[in-house]
Amino acid sequence: MNSPSLKNLTDRRLLFVGGKGGVGKTTVASALGVLAAQRGRRCLIVSTDPAHSLGDAFAREIGDRVTALSANLWGLEIDPEAEAKRHIDAVTAVMKQYAAPTLHAELDRQMRLARLSPGTMEAALLERVATLILETGEDYDLLIFDTAPTGHTLRLLTLPEAMAAWTEGLLAHNRRAEQLGKVMRHLTPHGSRADLPTPFDEPHEDPFKDMDRRTRMIAETLLRRRRLFHQTRRRLTDAEGTGFVFVLIPERLPLLETVRAVEALQQFKVPVSGAIVNRVLPAEADGEFLRQRRQQEARYLRQIEASLSGLPTLQLPLLPDDVQGLDALGKVADALAAAGV
Repeated sequence: MNSPSLKNLTDRRLLFVGGKGGVGKTTVASALGVLAAQRGRRCLIVSTDPAHSLGDAFAREIGDRVTALSANLWGLEIDPEAEAKRHIDAVTAVMKQYAAPTLHAELDRQMRLARLSPGTMEAALLERVATLILETGEDYDLLIFDTAPTGHTLRLLTLPEAMAAWTEGLLAHNRRAEQLGKVMRHLTPHGSRADLPTPFDEPHEDPFKDMDRRTRMIAETLLRRRRLFHQTRRRLTDAEGTGFVFVLIPERLPLLETVRAVEALQQFKVPVSGAIVNRVLPAEADGEFLRQRRQQEARYLRQIEASLSGLPTLQLPLLPDDVQGLDALGKVADALAAAGV
């Protein structure tokens, strides 16, 4: 695995920018996109945070559609609720093919409840993100994901494993049913179960050919989703093409959350490229109040250096005005470039 580095960060294929809410990660993600576009890379910035602020950063409406922001730069704000609705609507339509008309009203009610489940929203969001990662590679040189607060990000990045375990468990349960028993007998004519192939092993012959239409459709859907998540997982752990950047400010809670998040991602072998310390007081700021703030800030900067000693870090100064619009983001992009990104 390559050593973590913030140098040439915009040369990657995938960048995830995360951190505690309110530390300026959308600003950093947007500025990285501007910098990549200035360097001639076709870049799409994708916001997965339910509280979208990507449009605010660029001072224009974006929404759940790819929107041109400048030369070589596009933006997209994924709506988790809309993704969950599309997912549930598709599932409902399939289920109604096999349910009696008298059950359709109850089916609709149950699906409406399922749509409100946080798990449904996260699973639907992950599928959209995975599809973007795997299917837009030819359209863009770089995808930057402005992710939700860190806790949501960790669940997003670990869901592929959870979904794989879930689909395997579901299929294992169905194997004991009469319909899938035929397939298992076909696939496993000899030997012990521990050494036998499964329909997820991509056999040369059709593992579902003995199933009825309904069971085959379910099994093929499970297989397709698992392959999608496994391929995404491989991309996420590819240190050559993927990087995760944490944004924090020199305060106690963002530092503690960043340390925990870095440890969790490294445990799952997700490449962490480094950290960007945002809103550092500029040296020219004066006054007694700012003097005291700078003393506190200096303590936290030392703690950040010690706690994240294995990761490269850089600092961005606190700006006198809100960062909004391409001109302001361009200044942040210049600061990133000057710092070695």
